[in-house]
Parts: sequence; structure tokens; C-alpha cells
Amino acid sequence: MASPKTLRDVLPVFQTPFHTDESVDFATLEKEIDWLYGRGAHGIVMGMVSETLRLSADERKAVAARVCAASNGRGPVVISAGAESTRVAVEFAKHAESVGADAVMVIPPISVAVGENELLAYYEAIIGSISIPVVVQDASGYVGRPMSIAMQAALFTKNGQRVCFKPEATPLGPRLSALRGAAGPNALIFEGSGGVALVDNYVRGVQGSMPGADLVDAIVALWRALQLGDQARIDVLSPLITALNSMQHSLDAYLAVEKHLLVKQGVFKNTVVRGPTGFALDAHTRTEVDRIFGLMRRAAA
Repeated sequence: MASPKTLRDVLPVFQTPFHTDESVDFATLEKEIDWLYGRGAHGIVMGMVSETLRLSADERKAVAARVCAASNGRGPVVISAGAESTRVAVEFAKHAESVGADAVMVIPPISVAVGENELLAYYEAIIGSISIPVVVQDASGYVGRPMSIAMQAALFTKNGQRVCFKPEATPLGPRLSALRGAAGPNALIFEGSGGVALVDNYVRGVQGSMPGADLVDAIVALWRALQLGDQARIDVLSPLITALNSMQHSLDAYLAVEKHLLVKQGVFKNTVVRGPTGFALDAHTRTEVDRIFGLMRRAAA
């Protein structure tokens, strides 16, 4: 079993590149993984902005296997295993472990509002089916519904550090502190706001950050500044990260901006997102994204 202590620092969530026909571009995906490690990522995560919910089951498994192989032991790999049924989530979790994942990250079902006992049973089944850690992701900042602090703490109390957390329900800071208080000081918690709340969450005791891949330079620089207590550098980087994230108000907005910036940095060939989508990056927004990103890039250098 991989130790959950290997999960720490900056673990970017990769974006899934597509060819113009919307098939997965595996060559560019491998390039992205190499690029992330080269920019200081400690590990790699497959999550919501990997367009996981827009991939077929076979594609999810193929992407998971390719990412684990491409990581090649350079850092821990966390693979998304959440699904609309317990049976399918267990299948994804088992597959992730079989191809070398160091942990899985699991959102609850989002199409139905299930009771707390059902949700506990869902997570317990996944935890019991594998030997690697499970990151419980409350992604309700943009999909689904908030999970109770008590339920999450109960999972940790029963399973210990087999269970980690990525809380994204609002208000972020107070809920993170409540989770820390309920689960105790040994619970591993990761920041999931794209870096917006990283300064506040760092003080509240997060183990690391799981941002989008496009801002890896700035997030790594901010994380290191936090570790060093470099307040001047923190005060420059954090407002720029917040300003850029303020234009990413939905999952589709994150995808549009992140893929645009990955093209801008020479990682992706195009900005293809699988539709239907609820957001298009217009010329004015793109200009402002580019302006702030330029400032951020210089500040992170």
C-alpha cells in the first residue's frame, strides 16, 4: 500500500487534450505530464477538469493507465474514481490501483441527492475494495451538493489515513477548519480552490494544493513562498492567482481558460473541449486572461 504521506505539496489536475475529432490525444497528454513534472509538480491528479465525466468508461481507464505509466514513478498519481453508482465507482477504483495509481479521488454521485447513510456506504465500499488511499472530494463548489462534516470525519475515524480530503464546498476556510477540528490533526487535507484560498488554507493546515495544470508555475512558487514564510512574494502572487480564477466561475469556464493557457504555453495544440459546454471564451475575456497571466508569469519567475 502506498503511504498517503507521499501525497503532498503541489499536485496539479491535468487537462485532457483532444484531437479535433474529440478523440483523446495521448501523445499530448504524455507531453503535459512531462511538462508538469518539469515545472515542479510533486505528483499528478486526474479530476473534474480532466473532463472525467465526459469520457466513456473505456476512455477513463485508458487515460488513467497512460497517466500512471507516463508518471513513471516521478511522483504520486491520483486517479478519479467517482461515479453515479457504487458498483461503477468500485470498478474504476480497482482499475486505478491495478494500473499503478497511488490513490483515488472520489466525488459523490451528482445526479441524485442521497442520504448520509447511503453516502457512507458508497465511500466505505470503495475504501474496502482497494488498498490505496481514497481522497474524498466535496466538489460542490461547482457540481453536486455539500457533504456533511460529520460524515467525512466519520470516514476518517473509521479508516484513518486511508482517507484524505479535498473540500471545495463554500465557505472554504471555515468548512476546512471544521473538518480539521472534527477529523483531528492527522487528517490529510488538500486545497482545491485553484489557488484562490491557498494562503488562507495553508494557515489552516492543508497538506498541499490540487490546482489546474495551467497555473503550475505560479502555484508552485506560491507554495514555496508559504513554506519559506516569504510574505512579500506571497503578497504579489496570491492576488494575481485570485484575479485569474475570478474569471473561472464554472467547470466549463475553468476548462476554456485552462486549455487556452496550455496552448499559450506550448503544451496543447488546441483548446478543444467536449460539449455541450456552457461557456465560451470571448475576445475581451481572453485579452484580460492573457494580461493577468503575463503579470503572473513574471512574478513567478
